[in-house]
Amino acid sequence: MKNIKYLLLRRVTQVGLLLLYFGANAYGWNVLAGTFGSSLVLGTIPLADPYTTLQVLATGFVLGADVLLGALIITFFYFVVGGRAFCSWVCPINMVTDLANWLRRKLNLDKEEVNYRFLKRNARYWIMVLGLIVSAVVGIAAFEVLSPITIMQRGIIFGFGMGFAVIVAIFLFDLFGVKNGWCGHLCPLGATYSIIGKASLIRVDHDHEKCTNCMECKVVCPENHVLHMVNKESIMVTNGECTNCGRCIDVCNDDALNFSIRNYLKK
Repeated sequence: MKNIKYLLLRRVTQVGLLLLYFGANAYGWNVLAGTFGSSLVLGTIPLADPYTTLQVLATGFVLGADVLLGALIITFFYFVVGGRAFCSWVCPINMVTDLANWLRRKLNLDKEEVNYRFLKRNARYWIMVLGLIVSAVVGIAAFEVLSPITIMQRGIIFGFGMGFAVIVAIFLFDLFGVKNGWCGHLCPLGATYSIIGKASLIRVDHDHEKCTNCMECKVVCPENHVLHMVNKESIMVTNGECTNCGRCIDVCNDDALNFSIRNYLKK
């Protein structure tokens, strides 16, 4: 259980949130209602996705104070706990991409990976900006129309239609195409939360003295470039693209990686 403790916690969180959304629609539960784009907690506390909010603002639509407050709450929360924690602890698509990448390792497909030089990790930032521009031009929240996150949530609550093809496409893209292709290269929400969480407090800390250079952490990490310090120096992961998923900590048998609180006072 030690090697999957954070993985299990993430799955419990992700499935639990989906159950709460489903219960709100099917049984009138008043715990968490709405979508990942805009929600209400206990019918009172607003929550809103920052990127969705920016898209709507780009269209020229005037948002209510509750939605703006909800976006500020979410922004502040992930600014503190680690911006891309949304990607690994909340987003339901993470379960799909994690499965694809687990299968990649089991089938040894990483060794046969096609070298997609044209697809860089910073593509998600360009897509993020493009989504805002298109939203302003066409007058609707552009990414929300095609968002696999929204498609999967609505599919679980109301039943899947043709939108299921989008989920399958992402799975196959990550399995046979680019490793961590969707979350690591294309998703604009991941780009948004990377920016939000760049200075967050909760970080993965590396202890060089304990590290035996087994590199198991880099094998499972969806953003393994953030672990550049492994077996080199004892520093924290400060790159905002870290998802704080905890998989590197799970698989590290040397106890060289652990969550810690960034200490700005030392600087």
